[in-house]
Amino acid sequence: MDINDSVALVTGANRGLGRAFAQRLRERGARKVYATARRPETVDLPGVEALPLDITSPASVRAVAAAAPDVTLLVNNAGIQTGTDLVTGSLEAVRHEVETNVLGHLTMIRAFAPALARNGGGAIVNVLSAMSWFGTRGAGAYHLTKAAAWAMTNGVRLELAEQGTLVTAVHLGLADTDMSAGWPVDKIAPSDLADAALDGVEAGAAEVLADQWSRDVKSRLTLTPEEFNAAMDRALAALAA
Repeated sequence: MDINDSVALVTGANRGLGRAFAQRLRERGARKVYATARRPETVDLPGVEALPLDITSPASVRAVAAAAPDVTLLVNNAGIQTGTDLVTGSLEAVRHEVETNVLGHLTMIRAFAPALARNGGGAIVNVLSAMSWFGTRGAGAYHLTKAAAWAMTNGVRLELAEQGTLVTAVHLGLADTDMSAGWPVDKIAPSDLADAALDGVEAGAAEVLADQWSRDVKSRLTLTPEEFNAAMDRALAALAA
């Protein structure tokens, strides 16, 4: 699809990657951009239509789908990271990440799929992570949700192919946002990530590996678990050095 003249809806658009997506969509000629957030008054971009949205609330998702029936591009960006381990961490925190990062995105897709079909098929972008493929201590819940979201994205792609909806998975290592502020390493600029994702949509790509980190991690998936873990330990140690 062509980003120019599209009608896009971006979740979590008040800061970070979501804000960058909304801004680049406008700059690349989108006819309308719905910028959603739990608190829409925090959306500070000119030229967008701010809407309230909590992706963990089915009623809120239904309301935003009714308010934006002309959408041709859905960008599922909103997400959380609680820093929770799977065995010893809070099960409520794990559940909250699953409800947000997996079921929240799926709820949005289910709500907007009929509109996308009516509007010619369109596209869905799911912002995932290189952590779809590896975990670390202190981020087990995040790894779980991103791996599940990757599987969900692949399944949704098959189900929506008949109606002509492109479903693009976007993986990245770290972006230069508030969430990664404590990591003194190379990070992709949010605007560059948004451009990589939107370029992928225009090219009809099912998957976008937005940076070298995500490309390196995926290239190791053919290794045995022992080899993979050793390679990741070396890569993470190099990052921390």
